[in-house]
Amino acid sequence: MEVLKLLDEIEDLIEESVSVPFGGKAIVDKKEVLEIIKEIRLLIPDEIKQAEWINTERQRILAEAQQEADGIVQNTKLYIQEQVENHEIIKQAQKEAEKIIEEAQKVAKEIRIGAKEYADEMLKQVQDNMENLHNIIKANREELNKKG
Repeated sequence: MEVLKLLDEIEDLIEESVSVPFGGKAIVDKKEVLEIIKEIRLLIPDEIKQAEWINTERQRILAEAQQEADGIVQNTKLYIQEQVENHEIIKQAQKEAEKIIEEAQKVAKEIRIGAKEYADEMLKQVQDNMENLHNIIKANREELNKKG
């Protein structure tokens, strides 16, 4: 992830900077730090686009799972209707239909849960990255404002 690389560059720049005696402060190249921050700002919209894509993908997966479950249920209903002519077949078909419907609902639920968990994890990662980036930028700006 490019944003993390740029943050590493800022961190390296600070660690390699000349220390001011007795102050715990360092002298850094203001122009270089500001340039890296500018690059980070340009990359942040990509992070937001990625989060939006994940959310859209999650919705698509949920819709597909629902369509698949609906299709399985519809196919099962048609199968049952075709078998109505014979009493023994009806009993067997009802049992099979219940199994199929139950399995379809189970599969659809698992797909929905998996898609939600995946999307939530990806959004959490993006959120954590953005929060870390925000905190670092805030700290760097505060540090820059103290010096200037």
